[in-house]
Amino acid sequence: MSGPSKFRLQAVVIAFALCVTTLLTPELRSLQSGASNAGKAAEPWSSQQVLHALDFSRELSASKGSDSPTIIYVGFRTLFEGGHIPGASFYGTASKEDGLAELRKSVAMLSRTANVVVYCGCCPFEKCPNIRPAYKMLHEMGFTRVRVLVLPTSFAADWVEKGYPMQRGL
Repeated sequence: MSGPSKFRLQAVVIAFALCVTTLLTPELRSLQSGASNAGKAAEPWSSQQVLHALDFSRELSASKGSDSPTIIYVGFRTLFEGGHIPGASFYGTASKEDGLAELRKSVAMLSRTANVVVYCGCCPFEKCPNIRPAYKMLHEMGFTRVRVLVLPTSFAADWVEKGYPMQRGL
């Protein structure tokens, strides 16, 4: 194949490739997003039920009286004893059946419209074994105002190191 014919063939191939790419792009994007979300279950809470450390710290500073949140730590006892959000309660580790049972028993008398905040902070939030079971159980019990404090890295990195209030011990 010589000069002009070779050039025309290359132009046709490039044009064809561009057409195919343009036509398939939405489908490819859909497949890619599906693949990137594969294995990731949707969180059981809505975006309105998510709290971030700075916002929650401000809320705690401003809250007074009957609508102060009931703060429930659902992680490991040793971490709670080492430091937790002031006013938080520990009833058990939510990744264990006995911890969930203790939590269920402890909140049974709370109003189902109570302002409840659950948090853990034992490890990176996306891998936390405690927060999801606790949230699901509270939701199944009929609590309508449950929020989740998202600590992306850990309680130490996302709360303590930021200088937000903390207390030690039980």
